[in-house]
Amino acid sequence: MKIVIINYGAGNIQSIKFAIQRIGFEAVLTDDVNEILAADKVIFPGVGEASSAMKKLRASGLDKLVPKLKQPVLGICLGMQLMCNSTKEGDTKGLGIFNIDVLKFTNKVKVPQIGWNQIKNLKSDLFKEISEEEYIYLVHSFYAPLCNETIAESDYELVYSAALKKDNFYGTQFHPEKSSSVGEKILKNFLNLN
Repeated sequence: MKIVIINYGAGNIQSIKFAIQRIGFEAVLTDDVNEILAADKVIFPGVGEASSAMKKLRASGLDKLVPKLKQPVLGICLGMQLMCNSTKEGDTKGLGIFNIDVLKFTNKVKVPQIGWNQIKNLKSDLFKEISEEEYIYLVHSFYAPLCNETIAESDYELVYSAALKKDNFYGTQFHPEKSSSVGEKILKNFLNLN
């Protein structure tokens, strides 16, 4: 199986690569269009600030490529947020894959939310054999509200989308690569998707 992690200069990609290795697979880090198109599975990471990440995507033409991919694609953290219509972070237009706008938590809660939180209302093969109320690891100040594409929920100030799915596109607000054995199982489930 060919697994590609999109390397566009805005991701904690080494930790994802190591997590993939821990579950017995190898992943290639690349921004090469042909390599991405030839992959069986694509991981779209993201760490940092949305508007600068989108600038990097546009500069490489990957903003046009990612929404057209036909194989299973997993957006992680900022990667998931960039797959939405827009994000309040830097008033950034997203890739428009998920039909939702990303909002910011208010100053009534400490932001970013850093640490372990529970996921519930799990609705996809991505969460096969994952129990309700499992703990996952998050670092974020922005969130996707609940919507038709929500496949997992979490709660911080309000209930929000911990994961999204539309067609072959999946997104997790949390970091599966940092979420211990639960995260590894979710990554394995992603790699087992058709």
